[in-house]
Amino acid sequence: MPPLILFEEIAHHFAEFQHTAFRLETRRGYATDRAGARFQAFMQGKDPAPEPGHPWNVNVRAKAEQGARFSRVRIVDDPPTDGQRFLMATAAGNVEAGEDIRVLPRAAAVRMGLPDFDLWLFDSRTLVRMHIDDTDTTTGVELIEDAGEVLAACRARDAALAAARPSAEVWTRVRSAV
Repeated sequence: MPPLILFEEIAHHFAEFQHTAFRLETRRGYATDRAGARFQAFMQGKDPAPEPGHPWNVNVRAKAEQGARFSRVRIVDDPPTDGQRFLMATAAGNVEAGEDIRVLPRAAAVRMGLPDFDLWLFDSRTLVRMHIDDTDTTTGVELIEDAGEVLAACRARDAALAAARPSAEVWTRVRSAV
């Protein structure tokens, strides 16, 4: 395995990609979410308010205006974990900014043979494999430009997007079951 680099070293890709940025989320939760006030409020029953001025959403809108698009598939358990429910609850703000966020049951992802690690795929040519420890903390990333690995990620992206359901649709069902 090549040496890991800091996430900050690949951050420029989010502003510089030309066509597509795709994220596959495989974790049951993320340490950064759990540490935040929005997550704590969510756990107390408060709906997270959209954050249109958040730098992420500002960038998503800017890229959408340029004709580029962000998409994401979140793999979720049945029933979803608190972390997965939080992500579905906060997705509306990202979607409003222009991001396509979809949800796929973990059992379907396993049947499909999707990767079991988080990744970003930029313009179908640059793969960023995220390394996340047992506490759900990102420890570094791997920048991969090998054509075979990138092609496998493109195929996984296409299959995941085709099989997944819009986050708002799934969140409506999950929320009514609670």
